[in-house]
Amino acid sequence: MRDPLTLLAAILLSASCGAPAAAATRAGGLPALAAAARSILGAGQGVYVEASDGTPLLAQAAARPVHPASVSKVPTTLALLRKFGPEHRFTTTFSGTGPIEGGTLAGNLLVSSDGDPYFVDENALLVAERLNQLGIRRVTGTLQPLGALTFDWQDDTDAARLRLALSGSVPAAAWAALRDLNATAPAAGPVPSIQFLNGADPGTAPPRPLVIHRSQPLLTLAKALNDYSNNIFKPLADAAGGAAAVEALARSVVPADMRSEITLGDGAGTDPRNRLSPRAAVKLLRALELELTASGHALVDILPVAGIDTGTLQQRLSAPDEAGRVVGKTGTFGDYGASALIGAIATGDRGTVYFAILNHGVPVPEARRRQDRFLHALLGQLHAVPWNYRRDALPAVARAEALLAGGALP
Repeated sequence: MRDPLTLLAAILLSASCGAPAAAATRAGGLPALAAAARSILGAGQGVYVEASDGTPLLAQAAARPVHPASVSKVPTTLALLRKFGPEHRFTTTFSGTGPIEGGTLAGNLLVSSDGDPYFVDENALLVAERLNQLGIRRVTGTLQPLGALTFDWQDDTDAARLRLALSGSVPAAAWAALRDLNATAPAAGPVPSIQFLNGADPGTAPPRPLVIHRSQPLLTLAKALNDYSNNIFKPLADAAGGAAAVEALARSVVPADMRSEITLGDGAGTDPRNRLSPRAAVKLLRALELELTASGHALVDILPVAGIDTGTLQQRLSAPDEAGRVVGKTGTFGDYGASALIGAIATGDRGTVYFAILNHGVPVPEARRRQDRFLHALLGQLHAVPWNYRRDALPAVARAEALLAGGALP
C-alpha cells in the first residue's frame, strides 16, 4: 500500500498537469485534498475546509453530525463572550460576621461566588494576604460558603479545600508563584494564612464585606481553559444561560440548513447527546472569530496555537515548518470514539482558511495521527504562514486582583 503522503504528492502532480483540475484550483478549490482525505483520514470520516470568502475547499461527510467532544467548548466560549464581554471578571466576596479585635475575627468568614471557575491555591493565598493586611490572623468560627463554590477545578460545596488553602496548606509552588509577583517580598517569607478555631458564631454583627476577589478577565481565563480543554466549562455553560441557551445561540449563527446539525447536552463535551457536523463546526468557529474581532481580538487570543501554547496542542503540529500556523480546538472522548480538531490557518495566498476534522469510531491515538498527517498536507498546499502571536507567560494569578472592601489597597 502506498504511503498516504506519497499518494497525495502523486495526485497533486497529476492535478497540476490536468486542465480541468487546474481550472478548479484557480477557481478556489483544492481537488487533490479529496483523495488525501479519503486516504489519510478514511472515507467515512468527516472533514470540511473553507476559504475566507466561504468557498468550500473540501467537504467529506461534512453534513454528518457526530460527537464533537470538547469542540463543544467553542459555542460555549462564544456564548460567554456574548453575555459578559472579554473584560468580564468573576467575583468572589469574603465577609465577616463579627468585629476584628487583636488579630481575631469574632465570628465566621463567609464566602460567596458568582461562578469563578479559576479560583485556585494561588488566588486563595492572595485573599489570605489581604485578610492579613486587615489584621486578621484568626477566625473564631469557620469558613462558611454561601451557595455554589468551585475551588481547584472541583466543586467545593462545604469550602473544605478552600479552608485548608486559606490556612496555608498549599503546594510550595503556589506560594512561590505569588511571592514572585512581589519583587520586594522576602525569599523565605511566611505563607499568608488564617487560623480557623471552629467555634460557635456569636452573631454579634451583620456580615460585612472584607475582601473582594476579582478573577482574571474572561478572555485570558477562557484562553487558559481552552488551551488545556478543562471540563470546568460545564458550570461556565450554566453561567452563559445553560446548555439549551448555548445550543440556541449556536444554531442562530449558522445557516438554516445546518441548524439541525448542532445538538448540545452540555457546554463542555462529555454529554452523550452532543452532536456537531464538520461544516457547522467551521461556521461556529467563524462566528467566534467575528465576535472577537468586534472587540479588537482574534482567535489566537482565546484558543491554543499549535506548537506554541502549553496544553493540548503544544506537542502537535510543532515541527519548525508547522509551529504557530494552526490555531484551533481539540476534542477527545474515548467512550464515544470521538476525536476532533478544528481550527484556522493563516496563509500567504488565500487569507485565513478554516477546517474541521471530526473523527468517530477511530482509536484516539490513531485519529490524532491521521489529523496531523492530513493537516501537514493541507499546510503545504496552502502556503501557510505563522500567526501574529506571542505566548503570554504571565501567571494567571497576576491577572487577578483582591481588593479590600470599601477602599483601595494599602
